[in-house]
Amino acid sequence: MIFKVFYQENPDEVPVREKTKTLYIEAESEREVRQKLQGHTMNIEYIQPLEGAHLEYEKKNPDFKVLEIRV
Repeated sequence: MIFKVFYQENPDEVPVREKTKTLYIEAESEREVRQKLQGHTMNIEYIQPLEGAHLEYEKKNPDFKVLEIRV
């Protein structure tokens, strides 16, 4: 399954919507997404599962690129 992760790059700052970034990652569950991103310094705001029409819509985005991170 593909997940869309909303995050802030600096975990020490208060989250500001304008600084929110996104990335796409393949995993079996939200827990696995968090495990894969555990070594990265970021403040995860929200993890959204993508499937069906929503996933197809996201694939049309030029920034759509699934990260390959191994646990």
